[in-house]
Amino acid sequence: MDTFNVMRTFRRIVELGGLAKAAEDLGISAAGLSKQLRSLEAHLDTVLIQRTTRSMSLTETGRSYYAECCRLLDELDALERSVKQQSQRVAGTLRVNAPLSFALSVLSPLITDFLHKYPDLKLELVMEDRIVDAVAHGFDVSVRLRTSLDDSTLIARRLATIEQKLCAAPAYLKLHGQPQTLQDLRHHKMISYSLAHTQGIVFDSDFDSAPNTPAPGSTALLFSGEHSQVNNSLMLRDFLIAGLGIGALPSFLADPAIASGQLQRVLPEFVNEPRHIYAVYPTNRHLQPKVKAFVDYLAAQLPDDMSKAR
Repeated sequence: MDTFNVMRTFRRIVELGGLAKAAEDLGISAAGLSKQLRSLEAHLDTVLIQRTTRSMSLTETGRSYYAECCRLLDELDALERSVKQQSQRVAGTLRVNAPLSFALSVLSPLITDFLHKYPDLKLELVMEDRIVDAVAHGFDVSVRLRTSLDDSTLIARRLATIEQKLCAAPAYLKLHGQPQTLQDLRHHKMISYSLAHTQGIVFDSDFDSAPNTPAPGSTALLFSGEHSQVNNSLMLRDFLIAGLGIGALPSFLADPAIASGQLQRVLPEFVNEPRHIYAVYPTNRHLQPKVKAFVDYLAAQLPDDMSKAR
């Protein structure tokens, strides 16, 4: 017997003053409702309602049972409402993992605004350029900047696209010359991001084609010989500003340095393979409100193409 369901049925019979009205209200037959009442009385081994062909009335036991039914059912409904409200609140601790340079340059002002919007939420932000196992390290959300993501059991939502811009300091270009073709890069000091998928520069064109004539498809200009590597984009930017070579920077770091004159674009006519910003989080049928709120917020705040937003 579904005790709470039968209690609710009994309550409606009493509140509406009869089986017929209660049956209509509950969408079942009067005979079916009468059967449920008899089963309840048999289960309790007592008579709750005195019934005749024309009327019904509660027994003394029935009145006591009705009062307790109302109290228990009201408490149960209140408990369910409380649990549902709790499950819908954006609260608790949100553990986020993100690349250091992106977190400091882009996420920082967004996250402060987000936390003002949800004051019951606590944030644990871990800035790490290496890809970490989100599940093993207990992260609710991992923000990743990648050209593509490997197959995973995690859910990945693409939030925006970032152009990679080939740059160098004016002093470096004055000393070593401005590359005119992709092939010229082979004769320059190159600085790469060591955690990238490809140790080189990937263009949406063919660097072995005629000079400055893009061809379809993506082609990697792999670095040969000695070149510098760093595992952080902020350090890479500083190396480039210091005149140590040529390298590709994400637009959120390249654009301010170009605008200030610290860096110049190199071969801007060639489109470097972009990176995409992904929010990655564990599979869950019931996505936690704090995770949904954070991912939705980033999706709304980040322009689809960040390189065109400046």
